Amino acid sequence: MPGHPPVRPAPYGSGMALEPGLTGAVAAVVGPADTARALGSGDVDVLGTPRVLALLEAATVAAVAGHLPAGQTTVGSRVEVEHLAPTAVGASVRAEAVLTTVDGRRLTFTATLLDRPPGTGGRPVATATIIRVVVDRGRFAG
Repeated sequence: MPGHPPVRPAPYGSGMALEPGLTGAVAAVVGPADTARALGSGDVDVLGTPRVLALLEAATVAAVAGHLPAGQTTVGSRVEVEHLAPTAVGASVRAEAVLTTVDGRRLTFTATLLDRPPGTGGRPVATATIIRVVVDRGRFAG
């Protein structure tokens, strides 16, 4: 963001610089609580878009874990997601994110959610561009 200082690397031993190429991933098994019906985003029992988004965001958080200076975290700012295919209850999914751009405090990620049918490398279920902003954790304490 214009006017914001760049994110400074953490002191030695307490984190690393934020640089494009950092990756993160999370895995889950789709359960009944993850469905569109349960989340109120539809009336079918397949993986709901709100849960897709939560998994994709969790992968972005994992990508920068351990790379932020002490006392800092990231918060979501913008998401553009395309939910491409339905995923049944019981399916294994994996969300993967790559940090593509660091612009001061603004971090841009590309993220993909893969359905992992047995014996396959996975099929894309969703893709997203996610922007997160580095903030001081203390500003968000209640």
